[in-house]
Amino acid sequence: MQTSPAASCPDTPAAVQRLIALYEQLSPAHLARLGDYYAPDAQFKDPFNDVRGVPAIAQVFAHMFDTLEQPRFVVTQHLVQGKQAFLAWEFHFRMRRWRPQVTQCIRGATLVRFDTQGRVTLHRDYWDAAEELYEKLPLLGTLMRWLRKAASATHKAAP
Repeated sequence: MQTSPAASCPDTPAAVQRLIALYEQLSPAHLARLGDYYAPDAQFKDPFNDVRGVPAIAQVFAHMFDTLEQPRFVVTQHLVQGKQAFLAWEFHFRMRRWRPQVTQCIRGATLVRFDTQGRVTLHRDYWDAAEELYEKLPLLGTLMRWLRKAASATHKAAP
């Protein structure tokens, strides 16, 4: 029996909802099942990583769990168009080595593209590492805030 192209394509909004549920409930136990959500040759890119394949993507998430306390994602908005979606999110965590009692929050967005089975082929994170992370660190933060202020269009230079 032959299926039509429309019948073999997944319901993208449903695939997006499945993915959002994964991200918001993500734990180390879920990493073994990433192949249910990501295509075998999927690409994952963020400000620190550019990897391809489910094992490499699982390693990125495993590293997150190894280096941070209580990491969790909250998807605040999503837009679906064709076989792709854009997810706005907040990432809440505590650093293990620096101010471990303080919960941090990074705001960003992810572009995801899906294959015909509803699995992610591209996961591209967009977030400002300088503002959301580096500025919160002791010495580097002072320098980053000074650089941002110096480069700002609203910053007035001394006469």
